[in-house]
Amino acid sequence: MIKMKKLAVLCSALGLLAGQSALAEVVVGISVSTTGPGASLGIPEKNAFALLPGEIGGEKVRYIVLDDGSDPSNATKNARKLVTEEKVDVLVGSAVTPASAAIAQVAFETKTPHVALSPVSLPADRGHWAFRTPQHNSVMAGALVEHMKSAGVKTLGFIGFSDAYGDEWLAALNPLLEQAGIKLGVVERYARNDTSVTGQVLKLVAAQPDAIIVVGSGSPAALPQTTLVERGYKGQVYQTHAVANQAFLSVAGKAADGVILPVGPVVVVNQIAGDHPSKRIGAAFVHQYEEKYGAGSFSSFAGHAYDAYRLLEAAVPVALKSARPGTPEFRQAMRDALETNKDVVGVHGVYNMSPDDHFGLDQRGRVLVRIDQGRYTLIGQ
Repeated sequence: MIKMKKLAVLCSALGLLAGQSALAEVVVGISVSTTGPGASLGIPEKNAFALLPGEIGGEKVRYIVLDDGSDPSNATKNARKLVTEEKVDVLVGSAVTPASAAIAQVAFETKTPHVALSPVSLPADRGHWAFRTPQHNSVMAGALVEHMKSAGVKTLGFIGFSDAYGDEWLAALNPLLEQAGIKLGVVERYARNDTSVTGQVLKLVAAQPDAIIVVGSGSPAALPQTTLVERGYKGQVYQTHAVANQAFLSVAGKAADGVILPVGPVVVVNQIAGDHPSKRIGAAFVHQYEEKYGAGSFSSFAGHAYDAYRLLEAAVPVALKSARPGTPEFRQAMRDALETNKDVVGVHGVYNMSPDDHFGLDQRGRVLVRIDQGRYTLIGQ
C-alpha cells in the first residue's frame, strides 16, 4: 500500500515535470504574404524563418508559418488561429501594411506581443502590443526629402497605393516637405492589383513636377515606374524602401534606372563603411541566405524577418526570468521585454525600443541608393 502511494506521488511529480517541459517551448506564430500582391515581400521573409535557430535562451523555439495571401481578412483568421489553437507566445507579420494592421488588432484584443514586418502605423492603444522591424516611414521619408532639397526640387508629384501604406507615407511626407519648402502637387492613388495607371500618370506628367515619388511595394510598384517612363517623364523619380527586391527590379527593368530610394544598410552591405554596426551581422546573414537560396536571392524583406528574430532573441531570456512560455504572464513579460530592448544590432540597424517608440531604428537604419542597370549604388560613396 505504501509502495503504491509512493508510486502515485512519483507519477504525479513526473506528470507535473512533463507539463512544465511542454510549457517551456516558445511558440512563434507567423503570418506572411507568400501569395498575392505582396508575395515578393513575403516569400523571402518565409525563407528567412527557415534559417533561424531552434532555440533561444536555452528554450526550444517552434515557428509556425502561415500564408495570408496579402489579404487583411486572411491575416486576421491566421492570427486568431495561431492564438486560440496554437497558443502562440508571440505573433509575427505580415509582409504588407494592411495585413499587419489586421494582426495588430488581434494582438491587442488577445494581449499577445506582435512583431510586424511592415512599418504599420497604429493608434497608441492599438500599438501597445505591436513592435516593428522595418524603419518608420518618417525615417525613410526624411532621407528622401533631404535629397530632394539638396537637388533643388521645388515641386513633387505623388502616386501611391490606395491603402494604409500610401496613407502613412503621405502623412510622413507632408510635414517634411513643408519644412523643406517643397510643394506637394498632384496626388494620385492606385490599388495593389491594378493593371493600368495610365490615367493617373498622365495627370502627373501634365503637371510637370520637378520630381515624382512612387509609394508602392514589390512588383506592383513597377507599374507606375514603367508608365512614367513610357509617357516621357524626365524628372527624378523616387521610390520607397518597399521596392528593395529583385521582383521590382525584374519587372521595372531599364525603367528603374536612375530611381533613388532609401534602404536598410544590409541591402548594400558590401558598400557601407566597415565601422557600421550592421556591417558584420548583415554580411553574415546575406551569405547564409544566399548560400541556401542562391546568389543574388537576398532581399531587404528577408532582413526584416531576421531582425524580428534578433528582437526575440534579446527579449526571450528576459521574459523567462519571470514567467514560463504558454502563459499570459509570459506574453506580458515578452511585451515588456521587447519594449525595453536596447542596442539590439540587426541587419537593418540598431534597435532601441521605448514606450514611445516601438520601431526603434534611427538614422543608422537608412542609406540612399540609386538603381543603375539593376543594381543598387550607394549615394555619397
